[in-house]
Amino acid sequence: MSLAVGELGVFNIAQADPGRPAVIDVTGRAVSFAELAERANQLSHALRAMGLRPGDSVGAVIHNGLPYFELRLATWQSGLYFTPINNHLAAAEIGYIAENSEAKLVVVDASLTELCGPALDAAGVAAELRFAVGGSPGWRDYEELFEGKPRTAPDERTGGEVMLYTSGTTGRPKGVRRPLTGRPPTVSQYHLDFMGRLDIEPGAGVHLVLSPLYHAAPGTFAFTGLNFGHTVVLSERAKPEEVLRLIDEHRVTATFTVPTVLHRLLRLPAEVRDRYDTSSLRSVVHAGAPCPVDVKIRCIEWLGPVLTEFYGATEGSATAVRSAEWLTKPGTVGFPLPGAEIHVLDEQGEPLPAGETGTVYFRSGISGIEYFKDPEKTATARHGDLITVGDVGYLDADGWLFLCDRRTDLILSGGVNIYPAEVEAALLAHPEVADVAVIGIPDEEWGQSVLAIVQPAPEAADGLAERLTAHCRERLAGFKVPRRIELSPQLPRTDTGKLLRRELRASYWGA
Repeated sequence: MSLAVGELGVFNIAQADPGRPAVIDVTGRAVSFAELAERANQLSHALRAMGLRPGDSVGAVIHNGLPYFELRLATWQSGLYFTPINNHLAAAEIGYIAENSEAKLVVVDASLTELCGPALDAAGVAAELRFAVGGSPGWRDYEELFEGKPRTAPDERTGGEVMLYTSGTTGRPKGVRRPLTGRPPTVSQYHLDFMGRLDIEPGAGVHLVLSPLYHAAPGTFAFTGLNFGHTVVLSERAKPEEVLRLIDEHRVTATFTVPTVLHRLLRLPAEVRDRYDTSSLRSVVHAGAPCPVDVKIRCIEWLGPVLTEFYGATEGSATAVRSAEWLTKPGTVGFPLPGAEIHVLDEQGEPLPAGETGTVYFRSGISGIEYFKDPEKTATARHGDLITVGDVGYLDADGWLFLCDRRTDLILSGGVNIYPAEVEAALLAHPEVADVAVIGIPDEEWGQSVLAIVQPAPEAADGLAERLTAHCRERLAGFKVPRRIELSPQLPRTDTGKLLRRELRASYWGA
């Protein structure tokens, strides 16, 4: 099935190819495009009947499942903001986001109602506007929203938006809000260009979800893929071999992941990897953290030139790069997307020449954002109409972006900048390292010194720390070699694989 631009979108595909599988959930149950569109229409009518109007917000604390897409589609054609909330947050954090987003109605998985009840009480969400997927005592059943509602599209369709919250690594999470267009919901040229740069095209395809949909990139890629006509296959916390099994079983064409998952896949024995057919893959997109050059080269050698990468954040995306391009400039995170701009500025906000390292600012190719109800944080992150999320990097002479690290992760030792990502990449190249985190710790003489916390591979032998020190000395300048190497059975990471460096620092710096 090949789709023209005007035929894109779940509601159009539901009419043109109603029986095509739209979503396959974690149990293996398939839902067609027609069924999904009808459910979204019913939900749209229900939200209007509940009194929600364009500009209002809907929250959800749910696992990967069909309700995510039903809610996202319904809010998308009703002019509403949809805020999926991390279901691993504490009650107080959930309450803060529900209150800050001004959620009028909230949907929660039945398994999470005990956690979310007090949070929504504190947020002031009315009891009659709380719904539980699967039903829960004291909550309205999510299925009530569909009872007696028309399966046809609502009369007035106006585009809504997703309002996601940043991870809150430097204080309270910030709601990233874009203005509503007032126009009907459509697949934008921006998304066509962005996905095209990552070798993801409309038509027949299968998108595999490996991370929680409440995060920006997994949700965006799954929802866009769905509107491109792809079948979306859901998983939750799939282990490395399970990832390969799903790719083989469903003939997956695209997926989004993070470098940690790529490293774990490479650690599978060759005979295990060879059991599964991955030839259907056209685009394995990664982002979210620096990917060691060695890891990416080995993945390309294994999977072929299907690895694609982009640079961006919840605030927007700015660059992209395909395997063939990356191999000519190893380490780059891409060239600016259509309509996007990248600038590297010094401490005074002045542009730096090619090759010089500074703070990365960007302008995305979509409408501007603000941090909801926080003009001070919005202003702090801006330089004119450019925005930064605190990354440090440089542009080469051809305009390709290279990242060094987050400014907050930078180690300043004896007045010299040390980027943890560079040290971590060197350590991950050692076969006895399963995972690693590098942080700066207090040092009376140098201000900070480099500490590497290593999760050994199962086959690691005694004396690993000494071997790793020698390994680093062969690959890094002396001042970058970790002064200390500690071994740990597990490193703290988010459910998408991002390293929680702040938890490691707390042991040495305090909260």
